[in-house]
Amino acid sequence: MAGLAESGSNPDVDLLYDINGLAKDAPHWFDRVVEFVGEYGLLFAMVLLVLWCWAGVRRRAGSGEEAASSVAALVWAPLAAGIAVLVNVPIRGFVERPRPFRTHQGLDVLVSGKTDYSFVSDHATLTMAMAVALFVAHRSFGLVGIGLALLEGFCRVYMGVHYPTDVVGGFALGTAVALLLSPLASALLTPLLKAVERSPRVGGLVRSRSARLATHDAVVAGARREATAEDRDLAA
Repeated sequence: MAGLAESGSNPDVDLLYDINGLAKDAPHWFDRVVEFVGEYGLLFAMVLLVLWCWAGVRRRAGSGEEAASSVAALVWAPLAAGIAVLVNVPIRGFVERPRPFRTHQGLDVLVSGKTDYSFVSDHATLTMAMAVALFVAHRSFGLVGIGLALLEGFCRVYMGVHYPTDVVGGFALGTAVALLLSPLASALLTPLLKAVERSPRVGGLVRSRSARLATHDAVVAGARREATAEDRDLAA
């Protein structure tokens, strides 16, 4: 299977040359920016996005059970990415597709030192797994994450280190792992996060002090309203 996409008449290869050809016409500084963004920047941005979502979720007023369920869904995002990359290890060894610059001439390769196999893209797998898991936890943040993952895939082809189908395969693998294992992850992580939430020392990781106070005040206010209504009924 090492001969995948080795023919220049293959649409996969044609699209590779079209996208990578943009690097030849772009300014040198722009290529360096894409190199950094595609290799490190977007992965870092995905981590920041998950942390940003977590910071908002833990401040949201609600019960401890709701907070634990929401944070469990966020914890699943990096775990899904890690599992997806592990699943990719035997896939790469089975397909054994060389990097495109090893079998095709004239590519502008922006990153050197890539000696492993090409299918599927680890970067595309990582970012899409985190994005889809984040989408399950929070729609708005998840849509931003999916946008970052798509940009990551474009960058990998632009840099000349992956075929487009490497990226599509990574997207499919990341999505499959994030969605198929999400129910199991929720069942395992939610009870753990509930226990963490009840801890006086580390409970703030799941629900902030302000959220706890808001929930407490709402309960007290509700109890007062019920008591007032009962007093009126007795007076009547």
